[in-house]
Amino acid sequence: MATPEIKDDHLYRLLREGKIGDFNHACASGEQPDLSNCDMRGLSLKGLNADGLDLRGCYFRQADLRGIDFSKANLEGASIHAAKISGCLFPTTLSADEINLSLTHGTRMRYQR
Repeated sequence: MATPEIKDDHLYRLLREGKIGDFNHACASGEQPDLSNCDMRGLSLKGLNADGLDLRGCYFRQADLRGIDFSKANLEGASIHAAKISGCLFPTTLSADEINLSLTHGTRMRYQR
């Protein structure tokens, strides 16, 4: 698994700057963000439209993810250690145990096949 990184992608920078509405608008207009293996540590992403996002390998340690619908996002290998996840909807292929292990111990989430 690649080390999470801070990429030079303008859509990723919008997330880091807390401009979630601008990010959602850009994606709705057809722009494709490069978010796999990104460092999302400590970011507030409330309000993010995660439909179709490739979040493989992302590092969400202590991020505020409350209310995000991740059901149509790819979270393979992502870690949500100590993140705020109240109200989140995760893909059905991620078990509750897998999510809990990642939340409490920082493990990378693996999809059930």
